[in-house]
Amino acid sequence: MDQGSKAGPLSGLRVLEMGQLVAGPFCSRILADFGAEVIKIELPGQGDALRVWRTMLEETNTSLWWYVQSRNKKSITLNLNHPEAGEVVRQLVKQVDILVENFKPGKLEEWGLGWEELHRLNPKLILTRISGWGQDGPYRDKASYGSIGESMGGLRYITGFPDRPPVRPSISLGDSLSGMWGAIGTLTAVVNRVANGGEGQVVDVALNEAVFAMLESMITEYDKLGIVRERAGTAMPGIAPVNTYRCKDGAYAVIAGNGDGVFKRMMNAMGHPEMANDPRFADNAGRVKHNDLLDSVMAEWASQHSFEEASQILSAVDVPVGPIYSIADIAADPHFQAREMIVECESPETGPLKEPGIVPKLSATPGEIKWIGPRLGEHNREIYGGLLGLSDEQLQEWATNGLI
Repeated sequence: MDQGSKAGPLSGLRVLEMGQLVAGPFCSRILADFGAEVIKIELPGQGDALRVWRTMLEETNTSLWWYVQSRNKKSITLNLNHPEAGEVVRQLVKQVDILVENFKPGKLEEWGLGWEELHRLNPKLILTRISGWGQDGPYRDKASYGSIGESMGGLRYITGFPDRPPVRPSISLGDSLSGMWGAIGTLTAVVNRVANGGEGQVVDVALNEAVFAMLESMITEYDKLGIVRERAGTAMPGIAPVNTYRCKDGAYAVIAGNGDGVFKRMMNAMGHPEMANDPRFADNAGRVKHNDLLDSVMAEWASQHSFEEASQILSAVDVPVGPIYSIADIAADPHFQAREMIVECESPETGPLKEPGIVPKLSATPGEIKWIGPRLGEHNREIYGGLLGLSDEQLQEWATNGLI
């Protein structure tokens, strides 16, 4: 982790991050991983609430999630509710390419920092706004979190078993999806600005829409055929056969035999050549009609083998099969390590820390973790002094009156 290491593909882009917690900061983390200079505004004396969320590192009294979410970013402090804060933001906006915020719609406008003002200050500025419901529409002013976005975006309804309540994954999936779409929208706007000579624009991402966008053809199926997809447990409706099967040793195997050729190889390997050549199962439509039969045959076969035996038999004939990994399994897996998806970072403050690697991998200009999440206000002097040209005396005055 060397702050002076090689430039990334987004080097030269400067991002101002406003907001906190997950969606907006995840968006700018993606940009920072690929070399953008991200300046994160935090509340003086307190910082982003993520600093104290979930599991804390005892030595620093700081969340381990913070060190991941805020890596490669520069922290400055600014009390956005202070009467003088708006002018500071205006000065910063003139120096950046992108502003990422995830406040409730209307908050920037309350501070006199709406799009018209920001665009006047910097016509090239891209304003990425991530919110619960978007910047307009009847729900615009309703409170929301990622959990609500997952619920009303349709994901929770189809997750779980049909005879049980809907469930959620134990991560902030709706927020992270919003951050990813935010990064995609931001970079699309950058390309338009560079390739087409356009000015800046607003990128508007809603939590529920970010989730809804992942639902494949469900709205089209409902519109044309009235199909409402329901919870299906571990199966995949309309695609067969693929499911999770308990092996003889108690381990679970995910087996995907849903390709035409794959299905034939799988059935032969499982000792059922008659099913491999049965015309009823020659294509996906036929297999879906007889999915219960196929599922029972696969479950019976898996129950007679340990996971390792099942994996070896199926892998030998190119049938996709895999275990269900815990984080401990991921940490020990040589493929994750070979692909640098677990990266060891270090700082004098924390010692060695393992963090998730960077996705996607670029062959010529890969992303890089240059440093972990910064200390609160660590870059005040660099940004306010170096970028805005303020003196140490001015910074001390700001600190004294609670501005920074």
